[in-house]
Amino acid sequence: MRVRSILVFHSPKGRNPPALVTAFARETGLRLEELARADDVLARVNRSFPACIIMDAEGDSGCIELCRALKQDTFTAIVPVVLLSPENQAALVRGGLEAGADEVLTDAMEERERHLRLQMALHRADRDVSVNPTTRLAGTVQIERDIGERLRSRELFACCYADLDHFKEFNDRYGYNEGDRVILLLSRILRDVVKAYAPTGFIGHIGGDDFIFNLSLPQMRLCCEEIIEIFDELISFQYTQEDRQAGYFLGKDRRGNIYRTPIMTVSIGVVTNEHRHFTHTARVSELVTEMKSYAKTLPGSVYAVDRRRDAPLPALESSEPALEASAES
Repeated sequence: MRVRSILVFHSPKGRNPPALVTAFARETGLRLEELARADDVLARVNRSFPACIIMDAEGDSGCIELCRALKQDTFTAIVPVVLLSPENQAALVRGGLEAGADEVLTDAMEERERHLRLQMALHRADRDVSVNPTTRLAGTVQIERDIGERLRSRELFACCYADLDHFKEFNDRYGYNEGDRVILLLSRILRDVVKAYAPTGFIGHIGGDDFIFNLSLPQMRLCCEEIIEIFDELISFQYTQEDRQAGYFLGKDRRGNIYRTPIMTVSIGVVTNEHRHFTHTARVSELVTEMKSYAKTLPGSVYAVDRRRDAPLPALESSEPALEASAES
């Protein structure tokens, strides 16, 4: 059963969907939703994930810019975008493909070919295993690619590894459905904060409750602090009133011993290239995992920044702490 059950048809001029679109929606069992405003399309994609977006691009009317906006955001880029173009509109076809459209269908194509191309656009999206099915965020392949691109560009950036504390115990008590809700909550917090303060930032989902976000160095502290503050404010509402008021719940370990499990917190390990020269993404991955593990040894929600350097520090600076942590109370 297809989870993404909506087919969005966007016509800036308010035209009705052509027979190709209505027939395709009927055949695939997708509910056809007509949206004339670009803002409504963006809102729909951010609220849920349509199976496909088909745009009536005749005269353009902003369709190419809308397509580009969707494809530049890793959160929405996975949704297939198909442009419908009149015959003999070569510039529109080129513009659509340059903007990242998955397909551009023209009136010059036979109806069967256009239908098959629509099918393949959906199949390609469904085969994309690099996107996490719960959060729809980029997976490990795209995480590595983003780190590699930042290393090659020589920009000063921070790689941040966010992980939940006491998530397993929560999952065991409340069930995996509620656990998925918490993972989705964290993914939305990460995406909203990073995109708000670091528009060129990247958010990826390794799996489970493990996330990576990469961003320019100047925005690192603000983003980490904001993520912690919002998470700590919202997470208690994922618990029952009894557990929330107590601030913990009772659980049992494998030996049957009863212990207290506190409300979840978030730990973020941070590695930057401010004082280090990285030549491979694997080294960044190794160090940021180490910093995440260190952050999890600290109480509460916290972010820990690796301040170690490639070269030995001068004697006068040798007392400077190698690791820096900041916690929100």
